[in-house]
Amino acid sequence: MTVNVYEQYFAAEGVFGGVERRGALVALISDSEAGTISYRVAVTFFPHRDEEDYAVSYDACFEKEIYRAPGRRSKKREAALMQPFRAEIDALVAAAPVTAGTPAARVCWNRPLREPRRG
Repeated sequence: MTVNVYEQYFAAEGVFGGVERRGALVALISDSEAGTISYRVAVTFFPHRDEEDYAVSYDACFEKEIYRAPGRRSKKREAALMQPFRAEIDALVAAAPVTAGTPAARVCWNRPLREPRRG
């Protein structure tokens, strides 16, 4: 079973596939299967052309597994994984392939577009 433990929209900067992106959806995702739990961080950049535009485009989506072990979901573990969450996302974004000749992409952590959702 897959659960979005945490997700939130933020303002962002970046150009992917020649399209300017002004929004990012970040998430901590849990997967549980056959007695194994895994967690991954993910970020998806999208155009966010106006206040109503939250249409996520999947051509600028990046993720990384940060935890895998036998067991099940744990609120304590999830709280611990949230501590380095922003640094994990920033590292993922730094490694993302942006359009040549454009500045590096970034999530504007001080400019949330929506309240966080927890699952």
